[in-house]
Amino acid sequence: MCHEKCLKTLRSVCSCMSPALIRVPVAHCFGPAGHKKRFCCVCRKQTEGSSALRCEVCELHVHADCAAFSCADCRTSHLDVTLEQDTFHHHWREGNLASAARCEVCRRSCGSSDVMAGMRCEWCGITSHAACYLSVPPECTLGRLRCMLLHPACVRLDSRNFSKMHCYRITESCSHDLDNFDDVDSSSAVPKDGQLAAPESGKQSLKVFDGDDAVKRGFFRLVSILRATRNEEVVEAALRAFYLPDEPQDYELHEVGGTQRLHSDDILNRNSGPDNRKDGGDAWLLRAKPRDAEVIKVYAGWPRSGPAFVSVSVSKSSTAASVLPEVLSQLDRQDEDASTFSLMEVSMSSKQVQRQTLTPQENIVDKLQEIRKASLRQMNQTRFYIVENKKPEVQVNLLIGGLPPLLTKEEYGQLIQEHLTAKSHLVAISHFYASQGAVALRISCFSEAERIYMLAKDTAVNNKTLTSLVVPEIEHHRLGGGVCPLLVFVNPKSGGLKGRELLYSFRKLLNPHQVFDISNGGPLAGLHTFREIPRFRVLVCGGDGTVGWVLGVLEAVRHKLVCREPPIGIVPLGTGNDLARILRWGAGYSGEDPHHILVSVDEADEVLMDRWTILLDAQDISEDGKDNGFLEPPKIVQMNNYFGLGIDAELSLDFHQAREDDPDKFTSRFHNKGVYVKVGLQKISYTRSLHKELQLQVDAQNVPLPNIEGLIFLNIPSWGSGADLWGSEADGRHGRPSIDDGLLEVVGVTGVVHMGQVQSGMRSGIRIAQGNYIRLTVSKPIPVQVDGEPWIQPPGHIIISAAGPKVRMLRKSKQKQKKSSAGVKDGRSESPSSRDGGH
Repeated sequence: MCHEKCLKTLRSVCSCMSPALIRVPVAHCFGPAGHKKRFCCVCRKQTEGSSALRCEVCELHVHADCAAFSCADCRTSHLDVTLEQDTFHHHWREGNLASAARCEVCRRSCGSSDVMAGMRCEWCGITSHAACYLSVPPECTLGRLRCMLLHPACVRLDSRNFSKMHCYRITESCSHDLDNFDDVDSSSAVPKDGQLAAPESGKQSLKVFDGDDAVKRGFFRLVSILRATRNEEVVEAALRAFYLPDEPQDYELHEVGGTQRLHSDDILNRNSGPDNRKDGGDAWLLRAKPRDAEVIKVYAGWPRSGPAFVSVSVSKSSTAASVLPEVLSQLDRQDEDASTFSLMEVSMSSKQVQRQTLTPQENIVDKLQEIRKASLRQMNQTRFYIVENKKPEVQVNLLIGGLPPLLTKEEYGQLIQEHLTAKSHLVAISHFYASQGAVALRISCFSEAERIYMLAKDTAVNNKTLTSLVVPEIEHHRLGGGVCPLLVFVNPKSGGLKGRELLYSFRKLLNPHQVFDISNGGPLAGLHTFREIPRFRVLVCGGDGTVGWVLGVLEAVRHKLVCREPPIGIVPLGTGNDLARILRWGAGYSGEDPHHILVSVDEADEVLMDRWTILLDAQDISEDGKDNGFLEPPKIVQMNNYFGLGIDAELSLDFHQAREDDPDKFTSRFHNKGVYVKVGLQKISYTRSLHKELQLQVDAQNVPLPNIEGLIFLNIPSWGSGADLWGSEADGRHGRPSIDDGLLEVVGVTGVVHMGQVQSGMRSGIRIAQGNYIRLTVSKPIPVQVDGEPWIQPPGHIIISAAGPKVRMLRKSKQKQKKSSAGVKDGRSESPSSRDGGH
């Protein structure tokens, strides 16, 4: 609704016309929206409650029963060979702007928290009024984040029938029960301001279906009308309910299951009688009247200036082949052979874009009638393209994980052949990662790729279920100069629900192909995707364990990467976050705007950090110190932060056990630290006399141990959630610790009370030594922990030494982000998630 005086400034497009505005149809990825206040992009009313949906990669918000009426207007994140594109334009989305947003054109406020207002480009983030945005130059420069963003023109993915959930590796749990939102319960089609209650006095409710498919699924819209209403007004109300922009005189209503038809001059008057049903109203089918001739719009399947489509008249005798010469003539390609082109039908449903090439003999009018008979809504979301008859080379890349590690390429090929019955002439192993038990397959047939993808998820090798992921191909030679793409890993299980929200925010701010859910296939999928990019950075959102996981996989596969040492930044989502603290990323993520995080990563400084290899060689050590044989095979682990033996590791082991027993309770840092305190109090009278069970050598020198309960080897000057265990006071015997000095600090603690005093800053640990080669002999089983991962280590030898090259880390710059301050002031660089105020 609009004031008459405001009509001249009204530029919002009606929902029924939105399919006509699509440049390149791209399906959405619907997931549950949560409970934040947003406005539905279809009916423009506020979304609330658990029934609202949102797209996982763009700013589309809809009610569950409105989702079927949204169309495939998501962001184009990669090149798909079917429909070519030219220059990269802004991708405008109306509404749900930050209330402080300002118009790029007139500089006035254009956001609102009360109504659906304003436009925002989903790539560069600029905002504008609906009346102003058309004067913004159409080409998008990608905004402040362009230097870390993977440009869609550099990403190639042949997807065909793979859903967008598969293409973006979005886990099934996000889309649980949403795959069939067309099949919503009929009660969900009730208007949002009313229930399926008794109609108002003088009114009645009709159930209206838009085609045979809707009748089969029971998907209807309720139309409320006066009891004495001309049929044309009923049809008009039904067209509105289905968001159809057509003229009422072209449609008629048929009674479902009956023979009655209502013509335009009939009066619908059903006050009483046997037909007055008790189930909420009469059931009617909205049908298009038969037409002998029509005008269809045909879009060019290649980039062109001027109008996107041409209009062609078709009659009952028109076939796909007969309309092609006229289409080519209007597109100024009349000199070309029409037989080298085809007509393609494209269905632009919001959850999947389906393409079908028409045969030359196919009758156009019959085809239109067939689509309308099935669903009028689908007809409104269907368009025709003219495409060249060139058979594109198909290349689908799948990453199959969960295979046995340390096999040869031939052995992996035999496993794939045996368990997935892959057709050797269509499937080839392009890369294999023996240390990770994973292979990358290049498949030259869509149906074979789809079969292997689905079969792998239900296949187990050596009792371990395989994983399968669709991975894009990055054309690195097309990356612009000065672009250093950011590879983002998010652990959605860290930090309560914050990991899930960060994953959502980063997918919207960047290209979703550069954002990876680490719980779905691990870090290898991202590193494999970025393997040929000459320069990139990594952002890990998770706890210290997640950072260690990424560093471990990076170490194992770096020889297969062009960029062997990508620097790594951290968003701390864990409990301790010691590594994040010393790199200035903070003690824990507390709802900072994701856009500001990305700007900070862009401005961060690169620093080097030591990594260490720990060899744990369990042997039966006799009283006189002689080896009496192996207890278990040697174990090698990597260490980034610290390695502890004794009381420190025992507390970590008790905490770990409590979390394993009831993981649902361990979703907040506050609760986790409370459990640590509780297990610490239980060990307050613990005595072990560790110095009697250990022999320590540092740089080949025997080092006597004082009377201690715990021994800790530090690589970073932060331990146990930010405590300074080594201490800051100067010491003539030892150098000042640093993360890249090639030395480990060896520190002792006398018990739980001493650890508590260190945590509160009252004391430091007992300094024992510094060195770069450590040898320990352990005479009894002892709790140990590496970077927070604890276990009981049998007696034997433990050797700690430097692990190859130092790793590059990103340390947050102390300087304020001057570059982005201007953009933040006018609201341009705010991410959608920053509108929520406090988290």
